[in-house]
Amino acid sequence: MRHMSQVATFGRKPNQRKALIRGLVYSLVEHGRITTTVAKAKELRRHVERAITLGKRDSLHSKRLLLQRYPLEAAVERIVEKWVPHFKTRPGGYTRIMKIGRRLGDAAEMALIELIDYPSVVVKVSEPTTKARGKKAAGEGKATKAAKSPRKKAAKTA
Repeated sequence: MRHMSQVATFGRKPNQRKALIRGLVYSLVEHGRITTTVAKAKELRRHVERAITLGKRDSLHSKRLLLQRYPLEAAVERIVEKWVPHFKTRPGGYTRIMKIGRRLGDAAEMALIELIDYPSVVVKVSEPTTKARGKKAAGEGKATKAAKSPRKKAAKTA
């Protein structure tokens, strides 16, 4: 029975599960946004939010505790120096999980997990200027004429 069990096992042994979570934490801290399964994202949220909360204490002891849990020094430095200042006034909820559909291979439910202050990747596409529109249209016209001419030649010869 699994009464009061709060750990998602992912069908892995404890050491493999620990390595998986560490790798996910390292990736999320480094990139700010990653794509994974929903179950892994929900488990990852627990670990990342605890790490950031621990980093907010800003003491040598908290840094050593983070290094004990996540031995990669670059990841701990990134948490303390980059992400903690963003979340200094925020009381919690540092991550966002967005479901993005099912994976093609095995139909696993996928999610995008990101840190809240991650800059938006979506860039608004502006309308091209009239000069750029004119050049683009002229360039497309040449390409379409060149593409049509071999067809015409092939049709004439046949």
